[in-house]
Amino acid sequence: MHIPDGILTASAAIGGYAATGGLTWFSLRRIKKQYGDPRSGIPRAALLTAAFFAASLIHIPIPPISVHLVLSGLMGVMLGWFSIPAILVGLLLQAVMFQHGGLTTLGINACLMGIPAMLAYYIFRLRFLFGREKPLTNGLLAFIASFLAVALGAFMAALLLIFATPAYLDAAAERQAIIALSLAHLPVAIVEGLFTLMVVLFLLKVKPSLLDGDQL
Repeated sequence: MHIPDGILTASAAIGGYAATGGLTWFSLRRIKKQYGDPRSGIPRAALLTAAFFAASLIHIPIPPISVHLVLSGLMGVMLGWFSIPAILVGLLLQAVMFQHGGLTTLGINACLMGIPAMLAYYIFRLRFLFGREKPLTNGLLAFIASFLAVALGAFMAALLLIFATPAYLDAAAERQAIIALSLAHLPVAIVEGLFTLMVVLFLLKVKPSLLDGDQL
């Protein structure tokens, strides 16, 4: 899911920074408007940012490659609009401390994970229509939200790698490898969907208010 430096064109990297800047600005405005005093949400955002940061170090071998956990779906379900700045901070720390991803592609990577995280947030909020206290509804929506977040991120990354690579790279020759890498994220999407489902069902029993998007 992390696109490293030197893979995309300069225009794509600049566009990624512009999109992430606009998305972060809009998310901060939504946070202030929706939650009033956003400081109460910082501890939870920090905790999930740490989990997001550490998840990239857990690699799952799927021959002939390996993939890692993403947690974008869980971030969206638990944090809502807070997930955008949280993912951006986590990606920055990963790039600086472990060279995982890249600094020139930081904006692109933030979009690849932030946009699916927001999709997961709004999918999970359908629980308010279908029964916010029903375990089956919450679990099913949590699984779908997290699964689609990972799948969408992998699909967006594949499109970028195929259509936004520099001219000196033969994207056609690498297309099969890119498609294989994308398909390898499907098991990860299932694992993350099940993990998010379990987290949601646990919180539904011990503290349901943590699942309400308007309460941090």
